[in-house]
Amino acid sequence: MENTLEAVISPIPLAKKNSARIALINLKESSKGVLTECFRQFGIETIPMTGDLSERLKKEKFEGCVLNMVPGAEPVMESIRTSPSNSRMVIYGLGGSVQEAMHYSKYGINAVFNEPLERPAALKLVRATQMLVLHEFRRYVRIPVITEVSVVTNEGRRFTATSQEISSGGMSLRGAEAVSPGQAVEISFALLTLPRIWVRSTVSWRKPNYKTFGIHFDPHDERRQRIKEWIDAYLEG
Repeated sequence: MENTLEAVISPIPLAKKNSARIALINLKESSKGVLTECFRQFGIETIPMTGDLSERLKKEKFEGCVLNMVPGAEPVMESIRTSPSNSRMVIYGLGGSVQEAMHYSKYGINAVFNEPLERPAALKLVRATQMLVLHEFRRYVRIPVITEVSVVTNEGRRFTATSQEISSGGMSLRGAEAVSPGQAVEISFALLTLPRIWVRSTVSWRKPNYKTFGIHFDPHDERRQRIKEWIDAYLEG
């Protein structure tokens, strides 16, 4: 009787929490090896996938994917962003440059692994984005995303930059144009489900050696609220 009772009241082992999964789509073996090792360090599982994956990506849940930035990638990205389960997944591009990634900006590519793929650089990128993949949104309030940003200075000078990260308070961008901290600008950009928006901003920092700079959205510009709403929806999606 005691053995029977003990069996009844014995604690049930806790189910192992499923790890985040990254789909490695049509990548060569050397790239898969490097990326698998990098993601594994952060407890992220990689799933190699080949062939026509449109239907699978619409039905099977993944937290992210890595795919080559080639013409054939566009239908795959379309399937991802129209999928009920994967529309908010983190998309990593492989190969090419940030400028080439702009061709796919409407699909919201989050980050790009450069080729040739080198482990230190790949690991650095995974480390910078892994919180987003793991859904640790409270600890990661900046969203890495690549899109074209139009900048107009208060003197009327216009130029184009590329976004790196966005938060409800501002953006980090990459561009060769000279800007100075404290300089007033107005920017415009579009993101996935967010139609083109304009918002007044101020340059908050600049790193000339890296051609990067940051902007702070004007807290008195009511248009900023649309960006905050988009970020909240993105993180909750």
